[in-house]
Amino acid sequence: MNSQQVLDLFVDQNVLQKTQADDVLTEAQQNGKTIVQAMVDGGFMDEAGFYHTVADGIGAEFIDLNDREIGPEIVKIVPAGLARLHRALPVELVDGTLRVALADPLEPRTAEDLRFALGRDIDVVVAPVEQIEDRIRIFYGSDTSSMEEVLKQLGEVGELMQLREGDGATGAEAEANATPIIRFVDLILYQAIQDRASDIHFEPFENEFKIRYRVDGALYEMAPPPRHLAPPVISRVKVMASMNIAERRLPQDGRIQKNIAGRSVDLRVSTLPTQFGESVVLRVLDRTTVNLDLEMLGMPKYVGDYILEVIERPNGIFIVTGPTGSGKTTTLYSCLRKINTLDSKLLTAEEPVEYDLEGIIQVPVNENIGLTFARVLRAFLRQDPDRIMVGETRDLETNDAPGAITRLIDMGVEPFLVSSTLEAVLGQRLLRSICPNCRTNYEPNANTLDQLGLSRRDLGEKKFYYGKGCDACNQTGYRGRKGIYELMRITDPLRELINERAPTVTLKQKAIELGMITLRQDGLRSVFDGNTTVEEVLKYT
Repeated sequence: MNSQQVLDLFVDQNVLQKTQADDVLTEAQQNGKTIVQAMVDGGFMDEAGFYHTVADGIGAEFIDLNDREIGPEIVKIVPAGLARLHRALPVELVDGTLRVALADPLEPRTAEDLRFALGRDIDVVVAPVEQIEDRIRIFYGSDTSSMEEVLKQLGEVGELMQLREGDGATGAEAEANATPIIRFVDLILYQAIQDRASDIHFEPFENEFKIRYRVDGALYEMAPPPRHLAPPVISRVKVMASMNIAERRLPQDGRIQKNIAGRSVDLRVSTLPTQFGESVVLRVLDRTTVNLDLEMLGMPKYVGDYILEVIERPNGIFIVTGPTGSGKTTTLYSCLRKINTLDSKLLTAEEPVEYDLEGIIQVPVNENIGLTFARVLRAFLRQDPDRIMVGETRDLETNDAPGAITRLIDMGVEPFLVSSTLEAVLGQRLLRSICPNCRTNYEPNANTLDQLGLSRRDLGEKKFYYGKGCDACNQTGYRGRKGIYELMRITDPLRELINERAPTVTLKQKAIELGMITLRQDGLRSVFDGNTTVEEVLKYT
């Protein structure tokens, strides 16, 4: 359910005060909870009371599905694709009116879409979301990860390009608001969330329209829809992101906040004009898949312990470096949450602000209006801060910890300023994890060992693993990602080299002499622990 709609309903019914509603919403957003969980955990009411209140608020009946038998003749009235898309469960047919339990009964468009697709009157009833989703899985089967099934589901709900008459919209807007197009885009988003995608790519070419998901850092292409769907689908995404659908010559940025599959998801949208139309990428920010607990990031203990020590220091700079998609923001946010106390003033400059952190002042940088990182940082110094996080330093795109130091000096920062203020640099990568369901050990060949700089004698009892591929990982052999880390502690010997403008290779050699574990070495640890493959380590280190 839409959290804000539910809380507004409860405030209107005097179940909650406005301040209490704000606290419940914050609890849900901060910890990835459903609004039901946040209400129950806050002691405001039990689960049954929550759904009864919702039902009373919209003038609907509450139904406990555990006490209700639903026959197959009722189930088949609603096609599987429609049931999954709208999270709608048919309950009974009364005098030609279909009574349907909706996972989000406060969304008026859902009942309207069902009425339009099924050609019959719809009466909405309220039931616990878990009961609805359990029965949808039982009656209609589990979700599929293939775009062929998505297109099949779309075909079940009507003619692909059929436009609803009487919209009052014309051209691109009419196509974008056509019910089948709305359903199609919603299905794509739903499937992406179910597959744990971090990005969704809509790519028009001369003769085809590609849709690709990025899962665990790798791109997977779905079965392409017809080429003529590109303009209305892209227009639909732009409408959802409050973009100008008439502007197709310039890049645009937007944002979609949507409840998908029972989860509050934030989508950052970027369009890029190309030769054959606009290419659109959606970055998926799903709170329920991100754990901002520093101790839960899977760092080696020595890394985690040192970071905890560094971030508590009253002065100094801590840099996290690595390529795009290496988990830097998650690490920094986790650090901020650890030191976010009532007696500290925390400020961040980000482009964009990816997650809202309670109690932290977050400023979105906007180069278009002159709100640059430099201007924000100058303003921060007049805000009496205790800690400042700079979400991105555009000229500091380095791949390892030692490289970050020489890059700072190359940017014009005096070596003595670097050596006197820098406390530590963390280099990191995200490597795909072997699927635990199909993990299999094997004997590496001589070529593999050579690439890793190892010999048979180095292995001892150590084993190598890979994923054979199974249904749980969509036959990829991988499921999820874990980090590898390279922590460079800035000690006196390194400070002397920094002051001498020593090159990266010299800094790295000295850091290794002083005990730094490199990214490659930490990657091997992950291989021998059975977490990732040799291919992933070689690719990212």
